[in-house]
Amino acid sequence: MMAELEALRAVVEGMLDFRHGPNRDYEAKSEGHPYGFVIAFRDRAAHMSYDGHPRHKAAGARLVALCEGGADGIVVYDIEAE
Repeated sequence: MMAELEALRAVVEGMLDFRHGPNRDYEAKSEGHPYGFVIAFRDRAAHMSYDGHPRHKAAGARLVALCEGGADGIVVYDIEAE
């Protein structure tokens, strides 16, 4: 699943980086979320291109099917980091 999401870098212009790994939850504040990923985009337009891309939508549907609780088992943060 993660390889499929990472492969979107080749087709979504402005998708700069994709990182994923297990949630270590050192502060015991995110129980129930054992894994996560972070995607960096060049700008908002690149993020919106990713969001609407058919391959992203297909991968997202597969991810939802894999997650405990379906879409309710997924947490999304759209952070504008500086």
